[in-house]
Amino acid sequence: MGRDLYEAYPEAREIFEEADEALGRSLSSVIFEGPDEVLRQTVNTQPGILVTSLAAWRAATAAGHEALNSDPVCTAGHSMGEYSALVAAGSLSVSEAVRLVAKRGELMQAAGEQNPGTLAAVLGMDEADVQSVCDEAGAEVCNLNATGQIVIGGAVPAVERAAALAEERGARRVVMLNVGGAFHTSLMSPASDAMAPIIAEADVSDPATPVIGNVEAAPLTTADAVRTDLTAQIRRPVRWEDTVKRMHEMGVQRYVEMGPGKVLTGLVRTTLRPLKLPEMPTLVNINDRESLGG
Repeated sequence: MGRDLYEAYPEAREIFEEADEALGRSLSSVIFEGPDEVLRQTVNTQPGILVTSLAAWRAATAAGHEALNSDPVCTAGHSMGEYSALVAAGSLSVSEAVRLVAKRGELMQAAGEQNPGTLAAVLGMDEADVQSVCDEAGAEVCNLNATGQIVIGGAVPAVERAAALAEERGARRVVMLNVGGAFHTSLMSPASDAMAPIIAEADVSDPATPVIGNVEAAPLTTADAVRTDLTAQIRRPVRWEDTVKRMHEMGVQRYVEMGPGKVLTGLVRTTLRPLKLPEMPTLVNINDRESLGG
């Protein structure tokens, strides 16, 4: 993950080196060499994805990629990806974002051990019906990714009850996820509470470009708004479908996903397709040297 960017682009290499220096340890060696069980730990996964995403962004910028040939209308990121969006918007430095995300991962991992929980993806069911089964089972909606793609979370028995109810009531499919905790639910409150003073003291600037926040799917334009959103999003649902719709309302015609995978590109397409637009906006994914044309 990210090694080809590291080797091909000095600008990407600088991101990895800055992250290692900020953390006082070699995160890059974990990203490149694993082992997988270490990389999958939340304390490494979160900063690892952040750094790889930022390396892709920095490399694309340095290469003059045509997808970045105009000033952005806004930036956005899903869950931890909001930190990447804030760096791109000039609200956080790379080193500050890496330190915050590493601490966030550490605290969320600890909260998952303190309050064991899990997540499940519910497919083919609308938000109201998913909310109904969650209310009945004692689970919570935690990711509103796209129409018919909703993730629920909570204590394992509650999620299992909600999953069974969803299947009984017409969900096309329910997939239990292999995760380290019930992220973006109230079970993450210890992590959110512990991050609050850290975020309050962090070096955060007003974004130069609006950042669509996870919690309200609304533009964040001040440092105070950024701090509020980053603290709350740990235990609140990610409203990604509404985020995409907000970006569309703001006139976005090109969506560029930076970093590992193409999940968000697919969610953007799924969200925009029902709007029956005269022309589908351009969707671009940049995650490795090949996607940069290198």
